[in-house]
Amino acid sequence: MPNFACTHERSASHNAPSDVGQHAKTRLPGGILFLFLTVFSVFTLGTEGTFASETGVVSSASPEATDAGVEILNKGGNAIDAAIAVSLALGVAEPAGSGLGGQTVMLIARPNETPIVIHGTTLSPAATPEEPDRESLRIGHTATTIPSNLKVLNRAFEQFGSGAVAWSEVVAPAIGIAEDGFELGRFRSLALNHYAARIRKNEVATKLYLAKDGLPYREGERFKQPVLAKTLKRIAKYGAEDFYHGDIAKEIAADMKANGGWLTLSDLENFPEPPVVEPLLIKYRGLDVYTLPPPFGGWVVLRALQNLESGDPNAVREVGPSRSLALIDALHEAHTARRETPITDWRNAGTEISDRLRSDMDESGETTHFTIVDDDGAIVSVTQSIDGYFGAKAASPKLGFLYNNYMNSFEDDGPYKVGPAKAPLSSMSATVVYEDGSPVLGLGSPASARIISAVAQVVGYWIDVDRNIESAVSAYRVHASPPNIAYIESPEIDAETLSALAKRDFELRRPFYGVAPGSLDPYFGGVHAVAKENGAWVGAADPRRDGTSRLKDK
Repeated sequence: MPNFACTHERSASHNAPSDVGQHAKTRLPGGILFLFLTVFSVFTLGTEGTFASETGVVSSASPEATDAGVEILNKGGNAIDAAIAVSLALGVAEPAGSGLGGQTVMLIARPNETPIVIHGTTLSPAATPEEPDRESLRIGHTATTIPSNLKVLNRAFEQFGSGAVAWSEVVAPAIGIAEDGFELGRFRSLALNHYAARIRKNEVATKLYLAKDGLPYREGERFKQPVLAKTLKRIAKYGAEDFYHGDIAKEIAADMKANGGWLTLSDLENFPEPPVVEPLLIKYRGLDVYTLPPPFGGWVVLRALQNLESGDPNAVREVGPSRSLALIDALHEAHTARRETPITDWRNAGTEISDRLRSDMDESGETTHFTIVDDDGAIVSVTQSIDGYFGAKAASPKLGFLYNNYMNSFEDDGPYKVGPAKAPLSSMSATVVYEDGSPVLGLGSPASARIISAVAQVVGYWIDVDRNIESAVSAYRVHASPPNIAYIESPEIDAETLSALAKRDFELRRPFYGVAPGSLDPYFGGVHAVAKENGAWVGAADPRRDGTSRLKDK
């Protein structure tokens, strides 16, 4: 069984070739093949490509957030300072994926030091019923858990920030984006259009996130958020604690009470400081791979990588059918093990994880990820989310941010059964890779269970195939989930792959997700990464989304 390092609390161009394709749901019984070839044009979703630098690099899911991070690096801030600016800016410029009302987890990796995780899991409210109606967990005020975003950002700033920039300076870019607005990119426009009907079910969310005629903003239109700008100004002036102990907290509590939510002022006031813990660790091909402990999904990434390493190394060294099938097998085993043997005690995960693993349901989910490296070679890899697209699709009219719907990530039974003051299951998998004592790769992704699959594939590609992070991020992906389901992204599937899947009795599916403009589908994630290649730092933004990668000014 896998052996992971122990986790404990501490003080203190999508032109890469592919071997497989995506198509409509197709059952593949042994000996009978159904081949559906669908050709899509490949879109570049606003990415600025890769940049090589010996100085800082920022890669995030929106150009506005990337620019915010670079602005802080240019002012002398470190990667932690820049991460706070990017986090807040993404909550404004990519509201479907994250925000003040969500969960944030931060992995910090510095040369010649063991990485650390600011373990920002959210928690269910104390008044959560033991047997709630499932629909109440999906949408609206009752779907909301206690947000950790600002708790994590505040601890990171106070404990690990450079001291070269003030708190008000790292909040300022997000205020500017909210006040002045931003032009909606292709992916964000598709997401808003796809979920507009559900947003319209809530009057406040409709006024905040749709145009005056109730229709979604279109690609290229400018979207302003003046109510959110006022909230951010208050956070800049009074600090993050106003969200948990001040006027913002009181407004959240009042709005929840008025709309039947379970979250109270007491929940906010008593929400604990996120602990600093060590990540999980394995060696893969001689490199150290660090990632998030439970209830996050990083350890399933490690399981998949170990599955790859225990197989034929020649099968994964080149893009083609053998690599695709090896990935499907490795991911399928890891996701199946995760589902069948859940982990409950993340503080002692190093012991428990050796024997029991888990996978969540393969459902639509949304998140965002960004990665930053600074002049000192320190990497900050951050995943944050409001769970589903546009979270609970509910908001306070006085605050302007969406509440999360992490209550939907609890299950009907088992260790992640819904109940009061519990941490929900999560697939977040922020990861860093070390070589010779220093970080050389940092990455993560959104997309529910496909986070795990995306991260494992990009890490494996970069190590096994080619140390070219742009190719690794842009390559077509696969996903596999129990019982025997495979998802394949590329527009063409060769007969060898189809035959092998048929022998395994896999059901082959193409996702119908509603936000994909071409054959590179956001369903398979949105990896934003930095890597050290040929002595220089390189950033890559996933072409499946609106993100960019940019280096700081020299």
